[in-house]
Amino acid sequence: MSTEAPRWIPGGPTGLGTAGLIPVRRDDPPRTDPFRTDPPRIEPVPAPERAQIPVPGRAQVPAPGRAPVPVPTPAEPADPVPGLYHHPVTAYDRERAAEIDRRLKDWAIDEIELYPPEWAEQFEGFKTGMYMTVCHPDAPTVEHLMTAARLMVAENAVDDYYCEDHGGSPVGLGGRLLLAHTALDPVHTTAEYQVPWAESLRADAPRRAYRSAMEHFLEAATPSQADRFRHDMARLHLGYLAEGAWDQTDHVPEVWEYLSMRQFNNFRPCPTITDTVGGYELPADLHARPALQRVIALASNATTIVNDLYSYMKELDSPGRHLNLPVVIAERENRSEREAYLKAVEVHNDLMHAFEAESAALAAAFPVPVLTRFLRGVADWVDGNHHWHSSNTYRYRLPDFW
Repeated sequence: MSTEAPRWIPGGPTGLGTAGLIPVRRDDPPRTDPFRTDPPRIEPVPAPERAQIPVPGRAQVPAPGRAPVPVPTPAEPADPVPGLYHHPVTAYDRERAAEIDRRLKDWAIDEIELYPPEWAEQFEGFKTGMYMTVCHPDAPTVEHLMTAARLMVAENAVDDYYCEDHGGSPVGLGGRLLLAHTALDPVHTTAEYQVPWAESLRADAPRRAYRSAMEHFLEAATPSQADRFRHDMARLHLGYLAEGAWDQTDHVPEVWEYLSMRQFNNFRPCPTITDTVGGYELPADLHARPALQRVIALASNATTIVNDLYSYMKELDSPGRHLNLPVVIAERENRSEREAYLKAVEVHNDLMHAFEAESAALAAAFPVPVLTRFLRGVADWVDGNHHWHSSNTYRYRLPDFW
């Protein structure tokens, strides 16, 4: 099969290795943004690729033409859900992880006052540095990883403050989320009202976090990547609103309804920026193709069910009823807690197998280096997300169902 880029990629690569990265053209005009004028950029860096290690059952997505990056430090022990289909992470760069945690603490607690100092233990227990490092092994620099880390911390703060753990409520959630979203997708209005809007971005911790994290992200992202991220964040906020509405009306959705909500209230904003964090760009025409959108959706859905499974006991211990896949299956399909949990494991595994099969088919149909690298990056994110959940004993423990 020819490796020439399909005709629908404007200016696309013409052979293996010719466009493994799609850096921003250095003659592009300076970009401006309502948050800052002429922001500095993190220049795209051609990042070497890890050696491809065959994994039984994993649809291999090779990335030719680059030398491997050593990841010499063994990963911490993990406690995976029995029977859960996954690929273990065996090693990652712990020095990078520690540096990310140090910078994040300075940013979140000291710079933007996201959390009070007394919440430092919870902040550290999240282990964001490890999370980012195992999910993005091809990131060229720590600062590239920080673009994703700040966004994740900001997203978690919105969830904590607006929805769940730290005073969140479904009452009035829509208004709060809309105003927070303007910190990502700025308001364009008259001069008279632009000033109070800009001042409002400092009004509460989640908006401060979104605004600051987005400013940093814009230093690394192209306009297309930034717009893609904003779109996926709107999806996330729509999912928050659906779950909040069900909470207000004490509605337990059907299983298919719950899975529909989880396709929006899920991790999608994280793997969708894998190219930005890697220092390259997947062209918009490629990203928008239905086959790739399906691959990203399947990966995001599977990783979100991972969260449902590992946070199951944590949510049972919390006040009120938390909707997660095992809880919904138990009620709607009249199953025991154990049966429902094991059924949720099956749902996850089916999603994972579909993700890998569709990813392999897409890579075979369009053997374009930049797409190959992006697919490999999404697969790495899936594996890293599972490792973080299965090894984070500060947050999670498994039920006694085996």
